[in-house]
Amino acid sequence: METNGSLPSLQDDEDLKFLLNGTSLSKVKSASWKRSRFYKLQEDCKTVWHESKKILKSPDSQVFSIDDVEDVRLGHETEGMKRFASHVPSERCFSIIFKGQRKNLDLIANTNEEAARWTGGLNKIIKNSRAMSQKQKLQHWIHTCLRKADKNKDNKMSFKELQRFLQEVNVETDDNYAKQIFQQCDRSRTGSLEDDEIEEFYKILTTREEINTIFSAYKDSENFMSASNFHKFLQNEQRENVTSEHTKSLIAKYEPSEEGKEQQSMTKDGFLIYLLSDDGNIFNPAHNKVYQDMKQPLCHYYISSSHNTYLMEDQLKGPSSTEAYIRALTKGCRCVELDCWDGSNGEPVIYHGYTLTSKILFKDVIKTIKNYAFKTSPYPVIISLENHCSLDQQKTMAKHMKDILGDMLLILPVEGKMKDFPSPEQLKGKILVKGKKLNSLEDSIKETENSIAEADDVSDEDEAAEMEDEAVKSNVHAKKGTGAKLKLAKELSDTVIYCKSVHFRGFEFAAEHQSFYEMSSLTESKALRLANDSGNGFTRHNSRQLTRIYPDGMRTDSSNYSAVDMWNVGCQIVALNFQTPCTEMDVYQGKFRDNGFCGYVLKPSFLRYRQSKFNPKSIQDGEWWTPKKLKIMIISGQQLPKLNKKKSSIVDPFVSVEIYGVARDREKKLTKVVENNGFNPTWNEHFQFEIDVPALTLVRFLVEDYDASSRNDFVGQYTVPLSSLQLGYRHIHLLDRNGNLLPSASLFVHVKLQESKG
Repeated sequence: METNGSLPSLQDDEDLKFLLNGTSLSKVKSASWKRSRFYKLQEDCKTVWHESKKILKSPDSQVFSIDDVEDVRLGHETEGMKRFASHVPSERCFSIIFKGQRKNLDLIANTNEEAARWTGGLNKIIKNSRAMSQKQKLQHWIHTCLRKADKNKDNKMSFKELQRFLQEVNVETDDNYAKQIFQQCDRSRTGSLEDDEIEEFYKILTTREEINTIFSAYKDSENFMSASNFHKFLQNEQRENVTSEHTKSLIAKYEPSEEGKEQQSMTKDGFLIYLLSDDGNIFNPAHNKVYQDMKQPLCHYYISSSHNTYLMEDQLKGPSSTEAYIRALTKGCRCVELDCWDGSNGEPVIYHGYTLTSKILFKDVIKTIKNYAFKTSPYPVIISLENHCSLDQQKTMAKHMKDILGDMLLILPVEGKMKDFPSPEQLKGKILVKGKKLNSLEDSIKETENSIAEADDVSDEDEAAEMEDEAVKSNVHAKKGTGAKLKLAKELSDTVIYCKSVHFRGFEFAAEHQSFYEMSSLTESKALRLANDSGNGFTRHNSRQLTRIYPDGMRTDSSNYSAVDMWNVGCQIVALNFQTPCTEMDVYQGKFRDNGFCGYVLKPSFLRYRQSKFNPKSIQDGEWWTPKKLKIMIISGQQLPKLNKKKSSIVDPFVSVEIYGVARDREKKLTKVVENNGFNPTWNEHFQFEIDVPALTLVRFLVEDYDASSRNDFVGQYTVPLSSLQLGYRHIHLLDRNGNLLPSASLFVHVKLQESKG
């Protein structure tokens, strides 16, 4: 068995050798808690082990996987490092940022070189791991499981170790079948498998009959599929209109054997590598890049938006953190929220008012936004201000934004645009402020106002709805004073250009009296009522003005609502709690996977017309009415993760296919349960869905572990817009609860989309 088979490009890397030897590092948790611990990269080059002084229930808690790491940052780049290690030279400090809810690991090395070795080595492994093909990931995973099963480390596998290995890879076989495989491979009759015998066992284990069947239908000889037959497969099965040159380029790209490349043919191995690649993915790889028209007015796009962005957890006592902004922006979010309150020493702070959530400095958040705004996407970021500050601290807010953001901050209309929104293309690299404004855009450009003036309540108009209970609400009213108006500093008002917050007074009022740049924020329940009662009015309103939707105030656990109903009437800024993994967030991220994950998705044309007749509640003839039949065959699953850490526990998987869109298109269908097999379950089940408005449809594939006595456990999911769906035989690479890729877990499906007579 190889020790380092998956990382050939790093085989002789000095940083990697250093990490494999390990070093002592100081772990920092607080001002008073700093402990020296030994850290070491394991031989699989995928896990890091560290010593622990605690009495641990499981040795697994002493390791973390590279797959769980989001980022490795050198220097004082986390709140913990800034607060508890600012006295230590930044060149010796580094932080490991984990995906999901796990806390950062802040570490101090003994020397600058050690810190550089750790950050350099870990970043190389992460990069190498992300560049691995699906087949390489599978091979690496199998080797890791083999190592775990090889208890006595003799590089041989006894029958008992084979049984342990099968449990490790999440498949339960009866002893007779396991014995049969074992004896078939044990050619040397030594009672254990070694070298070539393990390789043969690996081949038997990973043989996929469904791939053999498809390959056999198109092959020319026992071992090869010619370029012309592969071309037929791409046209007939995958519904791809490709040239013979493109077909040959796929063979050159994915065929591993020299003989196959020379003959311009594909072996079964090459065919499987293609099916597991981006080209064989259910998500159209052309949509991994920005491909939509980015020169339309801002209001013509759905904009990825976060609510209470500063929170890491719930809205009553959870921590506030700049890290939450980094996570949201890294996930493609383009509109972040800042709840601003007076802080000590004249410095405004951000937290959830009148609750026990912790506080962070406004200026630290602005610095974070500056550093991370355009790392994932070049398109504009909107800062949504919930302003509860006094005049002096409002001026401080304006000063911080101008000083820190500099030219990034938009403080004048683009190219003098005063009649309509500029486009995301024109706003590239710019940060816009959404908030109250003392006057019209036109007047503020002329600078005719006094430096201070009265405004309606400067907090967002529906702030009362965000308060968590009656006690908090009464506290708010008591603090504000009955009917008191808060004043707004001109300096802060002048930072608002295209996103002026106003009260919502109805669609007719907006059409007659409001400028295009005036926008309202609505709670989810109010927006849903408007969508149900006057869907067409909402659609037309959103063709001209921006609308922001946010969760109802009773969601103190930071749960989420479905954005789909809001998108169906063209609402652009539908804000969700990015910190909360859930179905609604899966669908949200699925929507914004489109258009290169840039945070902006162009609305369908029928949601962009000022005189649109579209109403999602009463579908009638129009350009949106393009009925389709979606046929999906769920064929098989591969390497589904083991959920229960008990060695004997095996997943009982089933698949749900869920359709999201206008009300009449919503549907859900389930496969049967496959018992005791998470390694290679087979379903071969056909589903058909009738879809009336494909332009607004998303498809979610959900895998769960069936449990007869309690709730089914989430295994993995993937959500894709119908418009980004590739047809034919496709792999779906599953994501975990936090939207991160599960290293080797996938579904294999067949997809057809046909015209329907309706």
